Formats: sequence, C-alpha cells, structure tokens
Amino acid sequence: MAVSEKDLYLGIDVGGTKILAGLVSAGGEVYARRRVATPRDGGAEEAVQAILSAIEGVLKKASVSKPHIRGIGIAVPGQVEPDSGFVLNTPNMNLVEVPLADRISAAVGAECRLGNDVRVGMLGEKWLGAARSAETAVGIFIGTGIGGGIISHGLIERGARGIAGEVGHIIMQPGGPLCGCGNRGCFEALASRSAMERRIAGALAEGRRSVVTDLLDTEDNLLKGKVLRAALEAGDELVGEVVRDAAHIIALACLTVRHLVDPDVIVLGGGVIEACGRFMMPEITSTVQDDLLPAVRPGGRVVQAELGDDAVLL
Repeated sequence: MAVSEKDLYLGIDVGGTKILAGLVSAGGEVYARRRVATPRDGGAEEAVQAILSAIEGVLKKASVSKPHIRGIGIAVPGQVEPDSGFVLNTPNMNLVEVPLADRISAAVGAECRLGNDVRVGMLGEKWLGAARSAETAVGIFIGTGIGGGIISHGLIERGARGIAGEVGHIIMQPGGPLCGCGNRGCFEALASRSAMERRIAGALAEGRRSVVTDLLDTEDNLLKGKVLRAALEAGDELVGEVVRDAAHIIALACLTVRHLVDPDVIVLGGGVIEACGRFMMPEITSTVQDDLLPAVRPGGRVVQAELGDDAVLL
C-alpha cells in the first residue's frame, strides 16, 4: 500500500505482550500498522530489536522509506525520563538503562521522543478522541493494571518526579489486597483485570460455578477482557458480581479524581473498558452523577475512550 511520503511519523506502543507500530500522518490518519510479540525472555537488546522489527514491518507494509519519517514517538508502560530518552522502570521486559530514544533515532534517522503509555494515549484522546473538546482531562485506563494521565491545556502533567496521574495507586482500602507496587489496597489491586481474575479464581476454588472455566484460552489461561465480556453476555452470576463491584470502585476513583483535579472530562479506557464498557459504564456514570459534593456548575463528565489501540499511536 503506497502512501503520500510527506509529513509521516511513527508511533510505537510497547506493551507487555505486543509491540504495535503505526505509520501516521500529521493530520492523524493511521496509514498502516504492524504488530509483533514482545520478547518474553532475554534482555534489553532483544526488546530493542523487536521494536526495530515492528518499525521495519510497518514501513515495508506502507512502501515508505526511512528518509521520509519526520519523527518517532515511543510509549512504554512504567516510568520514563522523556528528556534523556531512558526508561526508568517498566514491567514484563528489561528496557531499563537503555538509551532507547537514541537507539531508535539512530536506526531510523529521525528524532525520537519517549513517554509513558497511558499519558501518551491520553494525548491521543485529547487530540482526536473523547477529550478533544476539553481543556483539562484525566484518563484512567483499566487493563492488567490501572494507569492514568492528566492533560492540562494540551500538555501532560508530569509532576515533580514524573509520576503525576498514577491513579492506579490511590489507596482505596487500607490493609486491602497487596498491589504490585508493594502497597496494600490500591485502586489497581481492587479493580484491574488482574484483581478481577484473582477474585474469580478464589471463588472458583471455593466451589462457585462460572462459565469462565469453559471460556478460558487453554494456551495462556488468562481471564482476558473478551472472556469477561462473553461471561457477562451469558448472564454469569459470579462474573457479573465481580464486574459490578469493580465498576463501583472505578466510579469512586472517578469521584476522587473529580474532587481533586476538577477536570472537564474523565476518560475511561483500556482493555477491560473496551471489552466490558457496555456493562460497566452505566454503573460508573450513575454513581458519579449521584455525587453529593455541591458544585458551582456542571462538569467532570465520565466518558469512554474512543480511539482504542490507536490512541497511543496517535
């Protein structure tokens, strides 16, 4: 597929299971996408080579040569140092202490910038998605974990240490389940896909019945969003109970964000919301609308993300 070779950019979404590369125009059109598996073993060099493979694949697919790329954006989960182009901390892969931005820039021949995946995804939603008419917006993305990002007047709020927007680690239940961050009772430990999977697994071990036992992919045995959705569509009692509870917790987190940041809009995204939003959003929006804190004027709407995987690429 040949595309116009003018003002072309690369967006790279590096995740724990897949790396998605996209060729994007200055106006926000995604011309081509290439997905490769994230290396499960090996070190930083294997991860870098996988990113380069995704780039080569998307350029080949679109019949575009490297000299026509004007800029590159790379998003990774975890903490990054945008100014230096280093990854400080990221789960499921070893990219720490690698000058990632410099490596990719040198290989392609274009300037490369690095960012946290959820914060970058929120920039996409601000540009062309659910937050495009908002001056201030907060994103909460529910997946394996829970990430967040704050956009103020078109810019990402980084904070003093670069971790502003980490809503997944608001402590919502003192002494609650252990979170991957080391604290107990975090939002992420209560309402992420991993938290729902853990609760459902515990109920099954105690003898509860659920259709998820027939729906799980025997290859990885993960309770993915599509499994949750299928169980909800089948009227599964256990999954319905767990998802409703998670939706209520998400709503309470939205209220906390609303009171603390007072954004024009709160955008909910991620794999869980993308798969189960039809079931979860009514509970979430109803709880937020019942907020008893007096407000000078209406605002702080909660909406579902619109761009899916393309948010980060854009």
